[in-house]
Amino acid sequence: MAAAELVDLVQRRLRRFAEVDAVPVSPLYAHLAERSAEDPEIYQLLTAAPAEFAHATLLFAAVHRVLQANPIHELANYYPSLGGNYGVDGATWPLFRTFVLERADAIRDLIARHTTQTNEVRRAALLYPAVARAAAGRPIGLVEVGCSGGLLLGLDRYGYRYQTEQSGPVVAGPARARVGLHCALELAEGATLPAIPKTIQVRARVGLDRSPIDLSDEDQYAWLEACVWPDQPERLRLLAAAAAVQRADPPELITGDAIDDLPAAVARIPTELPVVLITSVAMHYLPTDRQHAFQATLSDLAAARDLTWVSHEEYAAGLAHLLPDRPATLQRAKGEPSFGVLGLVRWTAGQAHARPLARTAWHGQRMTWLP
Repeated sequence: MAAAELVDLVQRRLRRFAEVDAVPVSPLYAHLAERSAEDPEIYQLLTAAPAEFAHATLLFAAVHRVLQANPIHELANYYPSLGGNYGVDGATWPLFRTFVLERADAIRDLIARHTTQTNEVRRAALLYPAVARAAAGRPIGLVEVGCSGGLLLGLDRYGYRYQTEQSGPVVAGPARARVGLHCALELAEGATLPAIPKTIQVRARVGLDRSPIDLSDEDQYAWLEACVWPDQPERLRLLAAAAAVQRADPPELITGDAIDDLPAAVARIPTELPVVLITSVAMHYLPTDRQHAFQATLSDLAAARDLTWVSHEEYAAGLAHLLPDRPATLQRAKGEPSFGVLGLVRWTAGQAHARPLARTAWHGQRMTWLP
């Protein structure tokens, strides 16, 4: 990609992040992204990353990481993750801009060497009902592509409380789980409440990532923390709790490509176990041709063994390739925040059968189950 094209792409991504993704949940990042998109000295820092990884979240994670190392700076007053309690005001952007430009080399280096790795624990609450449906009461092997630190591979070890209008709270997971997740579960018109079993039997866990996070490494864990949006400190608390659970019994994490090394990762699951493969906001980082290649690889694997894909992705990056005519239930109204689509894909005789299950908030706060 030419330099001018990358600059244009970076600006468009920053504007979209400000106007669509951050507005409903992060006033701080919405404010900073809006202004970063118009400031060449700031947005050009993102051109240090390959195009597929040059997203707003990577810029802000790099700044967050450098601020972690300089927490006495006045900018930290606007970062609740670092003890700050100031809301966005007229000083926020000037402080941010000055901080970034004074440390531009360190920030650019982080952008060049890292990718966004938001290991959002609350997404486990979105995946749990879909994984349970794929398992159908059987013990399974769980594989995650784009696993980061592998925290979603522990989804059977967390406690869940789904708040529903029809049935009140629905509880699942171990009774004394160290991690408790809450999710509002709404029903679209014509939908019925999904079956949510108390337990899922996960007998093997394998994660695949181009750069998996070692939670026992202080610097790597700090990067994972930096990828959490700073004005959402509850996410940091859940990250720490889930990391403690994972360290007690870690999954197998493999360094590799999402497509080229996927067969080897799936082969790590004993053949007697059906494979449930999960992705959560991973396809977003693959160009369209690689998204197609990923799904073709899944089809090949499914021809040889029992495999189901639980997809939690943006529609365009996930189910759109299998369900090109977007259902009305997945249409985004003008002015509506972006949303994820939870889907289930199975293969029969080489033919993919895809079904959208729910519309979701990106960070696991709520989902709307579909008919």
